[in-house]
Amino acid sequence: HISAASRTLQLHRHEEEHSFQTFNENTIGQIAAHFRALGEASRLKLIFAAGNHEKNVTQLITATGLSQANVSKHLKILTDSGILARRKKGIYVFYSTTDSFVFKLFKV
Repeated sequence: HISAASRTLQLHRHEEEHSFQTFNENTIGQIAAHFRALGEASRLKLIFAAGNHEKNVTQLITATGLSQANVSKHLKILTDSGILARRKKGIYVFYSTTDSFVFKLFKV
């Protein structure tokens, strides 16, 4: 006799296995790139500093306390991985999160 909870868990595991099998190499590579980008405390600071609004580099430096060179290096990694978007307006460059997945991942 299988309980309803066990059946639900088995169904959920089956769905997870099925969905994993549908990922192609490119998708898996993108997921790995996201996690590599998230694997550094300075980059997480920048993501949370950007929040759900656009911020320019000066605002991000002020919010994080990181040096300009350090911020620039990490912003490149975050934009290359697709976690942050970059928009240039005149002499200013603005950064924003592309998706709230990071905040959901850490439940903040």
